[in-house]
Amino acid sequence: MLAFSSCWNNSRHTDGEAMIEEIVDLGFFHIELSHGMSVAKVPGIRSAFRRGIFSCAGVHNFFPSPVEVMIDAPDAYEFTSHRPADRQRALDLTFRTLDLAAEFKAHYMVLHMGSVPMNPKKWTDRLTTMVAAGGQTRPDYVKAKINFVRKREKISPLYFHRALEALAAIAGRAAELGVKLAIESRSRYEDMPDEREMEELQRHFADNPWVGYWHDFGHVQLKHNLGLLDHHEWLERIAPHLMGGHVHDVAWPARDHRTPFSGTLDYAAILRHFPAGCPLTWELSPSRDADDIRAALACWQARFPERSS
Repeated sequence: MLAFSSCWNNSRHTDGEAMIEEIVDLGFFHIELSHGMSVAKVPGIRSAFRRGIFSCAGVHNFFPSPVEVMIDAPDAYEFTSHRPADRQRALDLTFRTLDLAAEFKAHYMVLHMGSVPMNPKKWTDRLTTMVAAGGQTRPDYVKAKINFVRKREKISPLYFHRALEALAAIAGRAAELGVKLAIESRSRYEDMPDEREMEELQRHFADNPWVGYWHDFGHVQLKHNLGLLDHHEWLERIAPHLMGGHVHDVAWPARDHRTPFSGTLDYAAILRHFPAGCPLTWELSPSRDADDIRAALACWQARFPERSS
């Protein structure tokens, strides 16, 4: 299933129906309803859905955005928060998102599971700056990266436990509604889960068909560029749990959500790990040009016809 995320044009529209129509005009029928959506757009989306002009491939938590949050902030409330009220708010918003996912007959809901309390400016952002300057082979870079991994490993178990606890509660409701939970790979190493934790999470829910792995092409490539993993080795390991993925490209070393075929990714090598028919959802920056997207879609359809419907 080839789909397109509304994160591309959500901010340009006040009416949900017009937002959907613009995406359909690009050449996509399946759409992921993304985070950052105001509740005011939901009636227009319902109208477009009743007209049958699109199919809802999936939703991205939180959909719609919490009314008290004025910006696009999918991590405004985290399952890993030290504040019990924030953890409960995250659960309540997730259950509401699941209800809407069921209403729109979505196949999946993409989930962020939280983070470990480490300041990205001190860790991931610092490593990225060093790599951008060509310093990834220097001893100080290697030392900084090892220190980062060690510190995260030391403090992460509590936050992983909170994420597992929340996911167990969500999975029960997802099974009732028939919506799969797609746990997304994240771009920052501070985020939850990292790759080791993702494998542990998938083992924990191995007997639950409603929980799986969502591979974000760009997020994983950013970690690859920092030397925190090998993109293709990681896909080999996690492939049995794949539910689908967010498709976008990466300009070296850390500019993601670019239009496909405009960056460094080898799509043929990545796609060979994905089961036939699983969702492949283009998740592009709002700055990407509509004509460039149409040209990339034509290129995709020519190269991967079996991945184009």
